[in-house]
Amino acid sequence: MLNKTLIDYIKAARSAHVQEYFIRQALLEAGWNKGEVDDALDSEMAWPPQARVDFISKTGETPIVLPKSKNSREIKGRLKIFAGTLSIALLLGVALWVFLYYSQPPYEITLPTNDQNNPSFQFGSWPALENADFFQKVKAQFVESNTDFIEGDLSGMKLRVYLSGRLEKEVSILSKGREGSWWETPAGLYKIESREQNHLSSFGQVYMPWSMAFQGNFYIHGWPYYPSGEPVAAGYSGGCIRLSTEDAKSIYNLARAEMPVLVFESGFERDGFTYEILGNQMNTDNFLGADLKNNFIFAEKSSTEQVPIASLTKLMTAIVATEYINIEKATIITSGMLVATSKPRLWAGQKVTVLDLLYPLLTESSNEAAVAIAKLLGTEKFVTLMNEKAQAIGMKSTRFTDVTGSSPENISTAQDLFQLAKYLYNNRTFVLTISRGDIERSAYNPPPWDDLENFNIFPEDPDFVGGKVGKTSAAGETSLSIFEIERGGYRRPVVIIILGSENSAADAISLIDFVRGSY
Repeated sequence: MLNKTLIDYIKAARSAHVQEYFIRQALLEAGWNKGEVDDALDSEMAWPPQARVDFISKTGETPIVLPKSKNSREIKGRLKIFAGTLSIALLLGVALWVFLYYSQPPYEITLPTNDQNNPSFQFGSWPALENADFFQKVKAQFVESNTDFIEGDLSGMKLRVYLSGRLEKEVSILSKGREGSWWETPAGLYKIESREQNHLSSFGQVYMPWSMAFQGNFYIHGWPYYPSGEPVAAGYSGGCIRLSTEDAKSIYNLARAEMPVLVFESGFERDGFTYEILGNQMNTDNFLGADLKNNFIFAEKSSTEQVPIASLTKLMTAIVATEYINIEKATIITSGMLVATSKPRLWAGQKVTVLDLLYPLLTESSNEAAVAIAKLLGTEKFVTLMNEKAQAIGMKSTRFTDVTGSSPENISTAQDLFQLAKYLYNNRTFVLTISRGDIERSAYNPPPWDDLENFNIFPEDPDFVGGKVGKTSAAGETSLSIFEIERGGYRRPVVIIILGSENSAADAISLIDFVRGSY
C-alpha cells in the first residue's frame, strides 16, 4: 500500500515545478526506500491536477516540508544534508532551465505568404491559411527553422516527431476519427496543450495512456483500456490519433508542452481543374465563388472587405461545440438561455443534448440553441475558442463577439469564409449534413422536435452539401452554400459565399447556375 505522506510530498513538489530527478534524490537522501519512492512516483495519486512542468520557474512558493521516513532513526541528522542537497538541486534546476530556455530554437518561423504586413508566425498566434499548400509550406519552414514539432499525416497514417528540424521518430497511426462523424479528427495547426501519463476520458470512460492533448477533446495517445484493465476493441474510436501504447510512450517522452502539432490530410492538395471566369459581374457588392479542392476562384468581388456576417457565425459555434463538448452530453435549459430567436422551441427545465440543439441551431438558426450550447463551457470561454479556431484555420480577418451572430461586431471576409468552408468540407461534414437536414440517426435518438424547418436556401437541391444563411440590419442577407457538382466524372466541391446582399438567395442561385451552365 502506498504511503500517503510520501504521495502528498511528491504531489506538492510537482505542483511547485520541481524536476522529477531532484524529487527522487531528495527522498533517497532523507532515508526513504528506493522501491517505495519509485512506486509513489509512478502512482497516479501523486500527480497534481495540472500537467507536469519539469523546472522551477517561480519564486515565493510555499516551502515543501520533506516527509519523515518511518524506517530512519537518523532523520534529524539528515535534515541538514537534505537542506543542502535540495538547495543545490534547486540551483541546478534553475540553471538548467535557463540554459535550455535560451538554447532551444523559439517557435517562430517566417511563412511564404503574400501578406507583407504579417509575414511571421509566432506560436500561439495562428497564421493565415493562404492556399491549399499551406500545410506543406509550414512544415518546410519548421524544418528550415530547426524547430521541434509533431506531424500527423492522416492520409498516410503516420505520426512523426521532428527535433531541431530533423526527423527523430516515425510511428504508425492505428486509428483516427471516422470521416463525416462529429468525432472526425481535425486537420490544422495546433500545439501540445497538456501531457498526462494516463488520462481518463470523460467520453468513453476509458483510460488513454501517454496522452497529449492538442485540440479540445482530441488527443494523441496509446491504446485505450477500461478501468477493469480490458483493452478496448479495435473498432473503438473517439476521434483522437491513436498509437500503440509503446509508440505513444516514445512520442510522449519526445514531446513537450507548446510543441506545434501539424495535422493534415491529402484532401488539401491542389489539382489542375479550372472553370470559366465570371469575375465580379454581379449586382451584389460582396461575394466569392470557388472550388474547395483546388482554390480556383471563378467569381469574386470585395472578398477581402471585413463586414458583419450575421448568423453565418453559427457555423463556428457548431464547430467549437463538436470539438470541445461531448455532443451526447445533456443539459437543462434555464431561463437565461431563452433569448429572442426566429422560432422559439426551448423552455426552462427542458432536458436536451448538445446534439439535439445542433439541429435548430443549423436549420432554423436558433439563437436559443447557440446560447444554451455556449453556457456549457461558459459564454466568454466559448467565444474565445471560436476566435482561436478562426485563427487556427486561417481566418485572419475574422472576429467573433457572440455565439449567435446578432452583434454587428461579428465580422469576417468572403476569403476568410472560404477557409471556414474548406475546413467544414474536409473536417466537419457532420455539421454540413445537419444543416442540410439529412443525417443518419441510427446511432442516436431522434431529436425532440418532429417539425423542424430548414431556413437554408438549397435544402432540396441534390447537389447541396450544406451551409448557412443569416440576416441582420447591419449585415443584410448573408449565405454560405457548399455544393458537389459533377464534372468529368468527378464531384467537384464548390462554395458560394454572399455577403451584404439585398437578396442572398437570388444571388447564390445566379452563381451556382453560372457554374452549372458553364459545362
